Formats: sequence, structure tokens, C-alpha cells
Amino acid sequence: MTATQDFCSLDDTQDLREELSGIRHHLHQHPELAYQEFKTSDFVAMRLESWGYTVTRGLGGTGMVASLTAGSGTRAVAVRADMDALPINEATGLPYASTEPGLMHACGHDGHTTMVLGAARHLARTRRFDGTVHLVFQPAEEIGADSGAKRMIEDGLFERFPCEAIFGLHNHPGYPTGTFMFRSGAFMAACDTVDLTIHGRGGHAARPHLAVDPVVIGAALVTALQTVVSRSVDPMHTAVVTVGAFNAGHAANVIPEKARLQISVRSFDADVRKLLEQRIRALAQAHADAHGARIEIDYVPGYPVVVNSVQETTLALEVARELVGDERVVDNFGPIAGSEDFAYYLQQKPGCFLRLGNGEGAPMLHNASYDFNDDNLTVGAAYWTRLVERFLGLNNG
Repeated sequence: MTATQDFCSLDDTQDLREELSGIRHHLHQHPELAYQEFKTSDFVAMRLESWGYTVTRGLGGTGMVASLTAGSGTRAVAVRADMDALPINEATGLPYASTEPGLMHACGHDGHTTMVLGAARHLARTRRFDGTVHLVFQPAEEIGADSGAKRMIEDGLFERFPCEAIFGLHNHPGYPTGTFMFRSGAFMAACDTVDLTIHGRGGHAARPHLAVDPVVIGAALVTALQTVVSRSVDPMHTAVVTVGAFNAGHAANVIPEKARLQISVRSFDADVRKLLEQRIRALAQAHADAHGARIEIDYVPGYPVVVNSVQETTLALEVARELVGDERVVDNFGPIAGSEDFAYYLQQKPGCFLRLGNGEGAPMLHNASYDFNDDNLTVGAAYWTRLVERFLGLNNG
């Protein structure tokens, strides 16, 4: 393996700062929703091809893989970036704010894509690795189900582009810019969505005994659902059941025909995930039956748990420490209740999904005032470059 000082450093990507900022601002100005990333993928592919990458498009819809081989090594590694935006009206007032009404890069995927492009640029001009790097540019991470990761895998991602491991990251507002966070094992939660429709019998508010009130049933069910975690899940496990929407009726003097509840369910363990579904279904059905109502239960499985492998997380952690120093690395970072479709890749391959601080006091993700911090662009580019160089070391044999 090459000496440590020969691997990419923070100084090595500083000359790319202006170019990467321009790329990121362009992507930010032109956000596209899940499976609609046509202009984004055109823009990304054009640059990758100009740098000498073999680009394969059309995986998972608008996804692509850019491959580059150096030396004679047979090993391969993959790095993933997500490309889609969110249906949010931007409120940043930035000169490069979204030009698409109602659409915004409010999660930083413009930054994720640009950091990987920065690594692509530097890897192409130095080629200090022995083997093949596959850069995965994925659509539709934000969609919640039937996501880009799942579709790319179904399209033969790992059969067509074999690799030993896959890595990815997400920015993390609330921590200093350029700070890396890691955790082996279960890191981010599985997230399922439940849509409950309670069908009662509408009537006059003055004659409730002649109706079957779905509002009362729904209200009782909201309260009962609070016991799923507190009384059914082992206190040593983590789970969340949140009723995010309760819609029923339009007038004070009318008992409506139906009420709708929408629920977000999060967990870090497969058995707990099954238990949550069983208890939610049982409680919902029991409440409807007890009041003489009918209930429709649409339980939609979302992303699995993100489970980082130990060996790959150890390597990713070492690379961060070498690059930015111990003071800017957090080991054993606490589990995150948010979900991420990178989990699908980790069901197929060992790897690590990590977090990168986006600034203390910075607006949170999915916020109309959010913006990715450009100071991270060269840091992320250097990190991915160094990780590839370390993984595909010149003398690994």
C-alpha cells in the first residue's frame, strides 16, 4: 500500500472549490423530483464523460453509474450520491435559489452529488488507485417507497457493476462543518407508513346516537397508539409511532362519514418492526369493531434499517481521521430515527453510511431556509478520493 502521505489531502482539492461551487449552485437552481431528474442526470453525465469515465445511464429510471479503472487490479468499490429534490418552496433568498416554483434542494442532495463529482474529477486526474471505482448517482431517495436504490438494484446494479463494498453519506445540520460522524451496526431507522380510513355513519351533531362517529373512534385510537411503544416494545429497543395527520369533517354540526389517520412508524430492529405492525393493526381493528365501524388499513413498508458493517465503517473512520484529525471525527454517533434508502444497498453489500456536519445553528433538513454548506464540497471530494485510494491501494495485491 502507498504511504499515507501519498493519499489525497484537504489541500489537494482546494483548487476545485470554485468549480464545485458553480456545479452545486447550478444543481440547486434546477431541482427535480424523484424519477424526474432528467436535466440533472444529463448535466452530471456530461461532466463525467468529459473526465474519462464510462457512464451507464438508465438504471432505476434516471440513475447512472460512472466507472473508472486504473492499474491492473481486479478489486472494485462503489460510492453513491443521491440527486432528487423536494416539493418545497424555497425561502433562502440566495442568488442561486431554485428557479422551479415549489421545488427545492432542501436536503442537500445537490451537495452530495457535487462532492462525488469533485472526487470523480480528482480521481480522474491523479489515478492513484489500483482497480475500479463505480460512482453511483441515484434518483428518488426522497420518495419513501419503491425508491431509486431499490430500482437500481432490481436493474442489476451489483451484477453489472460488481464491487466489494459501497459507501455513502448525508449532511447533518447541527454539527460543525467538516465533522464526520460514524456508527457501526444499526445507524438509521426503518420507516413504514400507515394510512387508516375509519368508515362510520354520518349524521346530525344533535343526534349522535343515530350515527357512528369516526372522529371519536379516531381520537380514541390516537391515544391508544401511544401505548404501542410504551407498553409493547422492550424498553431496551428504540421505536417511534407518530400520528402525523388526522383529517375528518368540514362542519361543526355534522358527524362525518369517515376519518383518516396517517402514521409514521420507525424502528431499528426487524423483530420490533414486525411487532409494531401487529400491534397497530390489532388496535385499529379492535377500535373500529368496538364502535361498529369499518376500517381500511394500508400498511406500506418503507426503507429498511441502515446497518453499517464493522470492517467498512472502521476503514471509513480511519480515512476521516487521517484527513481531518481526531477532533473533527465522532465515533459511535447515536442512532438516527430518520430513514435512508441506502439501507437497500447494505442488504446486498458490506459498506458504511456516514454523516457530515453542515454547520452549527444551520437550518434543519427539509426546511425552506436550508442550504448545503459549500465549505463541505472540497472536504467531501477529498474524503471520497482518499477512501477510494485507501480501499484500492496500489500495493494491495
